[in-house]
Amino acid sequence: MAKYEFLVEVTPQYLPDQSAPADDLYVFAYTITITNTGDVTAQLISRAWNVNDANGHTEKVKGLGVVGQQPLLKPGQAFEYTSGTRLRTPTGTMHGSFFCVAEDGEKFDVTIPMFVLDALSDAGGSRTLH
Repeated sequence: MAKYEFLVEVTPQYLPDQSAPADDLYVFAYTITITNTGDVTAQLISRAWNVNDANGHTEKVKGLGVVGQQPLLKPGQAFEYTSGTRLRTPTGTMHGSFFCVAEDGEKFDVTIPMFVLDALSDAGGSRTLH
């Protein structure tokens, strides 16, 4: 039986030079690495994100592809991209999913595990989460 599986790794980073804490603006970048750990070639079609700030505000972001692309990944291949988000608070979280279609027509979702955006402890550093 075919295995449909992508591994998602996330490295978030606070961008103090683009942020304005006095104006409640905190800018973060996040680098996503998507690896096809299954055994069937598959394409990332769309994304859905939940971006949450510390005040309980949630922004839902949906769209086709990632950074204007819909990567087709053979088993073992990876695709990396960097994007960003803005929060009104110095901390928050993001999580979501990718919708993918395999070469054989099978459709599947890939969970993007929740990760923390933290301007207070990150101080421009980064860490990788799986």
